[in-house]
Amino acid sequence: MNPYQLQITAKFRPEVLERVLRLTRHRGFRVNDMNMSTQDNGQYLVIQLNVFSDRPISQLSLQLEKLLDVTQVQVLDQEQALKKIA
Repeated sequence: MNPYQLQITAKFRPEVLERVLRLTRHRGFRVNDMNMSTQDNGQYLVIQLNVFSDRPISQLSLQLEKLLDVTQVQVLDQEQALKKIA
């Protein structure tokens, strides 16, 4: 299985996190770690997902971009992921 890290920015709505997690599962990705914070006085969510799968990450990221209220999906490479952790 290949590890991937995604950073998702979305409008703050109660159902956004549920949609992101459901789509991730339906596309065959396993969530290993998740971190969520708010931005701009609680108007936006920033969700960082660490996922594993044998499938290409583009299969997940392109579908996440289509979700209602998602404004940006960024796939981080391993170097960017390590810099954020340090």
